[in-house]
Amino acid sequence: MNELQKRIVAEGRVLPGDIIKVDGFMNHRVDVKLMRILAEEFKAHYAGREITKIMTVEASGIPLATIAADVFDVPLVFAKKAKSDNIEGGLIRSEIFSYTYKKKVDLIVSAEWLSPDDKVLIVDDFMANGEAMRGLVDIISQVGAQLVGVAIAIEKGFQGGGDRLRAQGIDVYSLAVIEHAEPGNIVFRE
Repeated sequence: MNELQKRIVAEGRVLPGDIIKVDGFMNHRVDVKLMRILAEEFKAHYAGREITKIMTVEASGIPLATIAADVFDVPLVFAKKAKSDNIEGGLIRSEIFSYTYKKKVDLIVSAEWLSPDDKVLIVDDFMANGEAMRGLVDIISQVGAQLVGVAIAIEKGFQGGGDRLRAQGIDVYSLAVIEHAEPGNIVFRE
């Protein structure tokens, strides 16, 4: 069992609605040392592949993606879930259904920050149904950039998002894939 799986078992909680609560180290209070370990594992997996940008979705994926961008020594671009006044110029949009918020949202990236020359690695803390990842893949495709892969800390394998992306030929690398979760019993994919 890797370090992340140990932390999920020791500190995570399973809540109603298939929610895996790991906010004590992953996405509310952040264990930066653990995030660096995870980012280094992503770096080892994608070694030898040219990556020019790390991309994620606001908000909880930003800490891990920031450290990954530092480890890869490339810029981080994150998709916003709402247009703000400080985004100008052409916008790239993709509509997704947010599992967290139970509603449709637009992912928005300024065209200024992605180009057809980019080789993008998507990094996120969680993947359930894969909607956010699908939206980011769509944005990367709209620009004509190259998707290198999708690096996920925790994947809820029982919700199928990662498997759908893998079926499309996308290199999805998840550090902990949960196959089954109920209070007191979290089972990981081998």
